[in-house]
Amino acid sequence: MSDINTQMVDHVLRVVINRPAKKNSLTREMYEQMAQAIERARDDGARVIVIEGEGDCFTAGNNIADFASVDEAEHVNETAHFMNALMHCDLPVVAKVRGLAVGIGTTLLLHCDLVYCDDSAKFVMPFIDLGLVPEYASSYILPRVVGHRKASEWLMLGKPFGADEAKHFGIVNDVFSAAELDSVVDTIVDALRAKPALALKNTKKLMKSDVHNVDEHMAEELDFFIDAMRSEPAQEAFAAFLQKRPVNKEKFK
Repeated sequence: MSDINTQMVDHVLRVVINRPAKKNSLTREMYEQMAQAIERARDDGARVIVIEGEGDCFTAGNNIADFASVDEAEHVNETAHFMNALMHCDLPVVAKVRGLAVGIGTTLLLHCDLVYCDDSAKFVMPFIDLGLVPEYASSYILPRVVGHRKASEWLMLGKPFGADEAKHFGIVNDVFSAAELDSVVDTIVDALRAKPALALKNTKKLMKSDVHNVDEHMAEELDFFIDAMRSEPAQEAFAAFLQKRPVNKEKFK
């Protein structure tokens, strides 16, 4: 069974991160599969895209062992392909979040149109604790959505936050019980699918009129990110994770 399941039913493309034994952590191949599915979605007849995780976790973020073993430039190829496909997708994209949304698991939500979660959802962008910087325009979008001070808590302190806080600051549209989430999202998806397709496409285009600025910021951010991956703090953080030992904080100075 694939680590990414895609299914088209009634013009709805469902992209399911299907690696629950590893908390749906993402490999380079999984990013590439998702990118290709999103890029061909409209040609395949999709009118709405839904992204979700299998089981009780959305995604624990990057599979560290996978990414720590490749060159810095290789690291970003498939991930950037996916994030660019998501950001430039002209179909409505709905995210359904249960449990953990770590790192890029939170970042990607900033590029979705509608996000719903259950009350178990927990979000964290721990880039700072890996010696890294934010990714894929999160340092551009977050301060504009939640304000500089709250963005500083999440990006400079790496502070986790729960479903209610995510709703309060506009990261998710709404929070539901685990039992309610599927039916609520299905209702939202049905409503989107019933809208006039061209009007929906153009409405999204108009709402994302700053896409050029986001693209520019993403490119600049990526340069910082690649430099950070080469740094001693990042190399120490990756090594500590893979060796299952505490981080040597002396190397963080």
